[in-house]
Amino acid sequence: MSAPAVILLSGGLDSASALAIAKALGLTPYAMSFRYGQRHVAEIQAAEAVAAQLGVARHIVVDIDLRAFGGSALTADIPVPVDRQADEGIPITYVPARNTIFLSYALAWAEVLDARDIVIGVNAVDYSGYPDCRPEYVAAFQAMANLATKAAIDGNRVTIHTPLIWLTKSQIIRRGLDLGVDFGLTRSCYQLTEDGLSCGRCDACSIRLRGFAELGIADPAPYLAS
Repeated sequence: MSAPAVILLSGGLDSASALAIAKALGLTPYAMSFRYGQRHVAEIQAAEAVAAQLGVARHIVVDIDLRAFGGSALTADIPVPVDRQADEGIPITYVPARNTIFLSYALAWAEVLDARDIVIGVNAVDYSGYPDCRPEYVAAFQAMANLATKAAIDGNRVTIHTPLIWLTKSQIIRRGLDLGVDFGLTRSCYQLTEDGLSCGRCDACSIRLRGFAELGIADPAPYLAS
């Protein structure tokens, strides 16, 4: 049996591609998603659909409530920016410490599963500038993780894989397509409607649509009519 790995699966384009890459590398994926108080639940439905389409050993959805802190347009009553320029700084859609929280949960499950691999679809090229998507952040978390668990002290050190970190969005899409990802199941929008329609104007939509356009193909996910 191949080695188990915990895959952080949001239901978006990047995490779906990261899951497909993990499977192609021969890892047995255990997918972890979060219902964290985000403004839309359609992304959880997307994660469930992606997990079913690509196949995982198990998919769990963890309930936490980051609305208790707020501070983000995704967890508080703050408008999501649209038609934003890339050089306008870190946007209000940044959720404080989100990847640190998510990776901590993934680390805990990895230790229970006796898994030495965690996969996260962060990207440092076509992204909104979030500080917890940078390679130096991931390296620092991995160093901390290998000081923090009984498994690591016993010699079973964990590796955090970031297979998309230096890819453009179009390269991620091409890789996902080559591995059989159905991007029509994925949702990336920051303000999805209840029935899963994307806005087409937030950062996530803009970056995603540009990636498909660079490949000369249409995004199969549904969008609100312009």
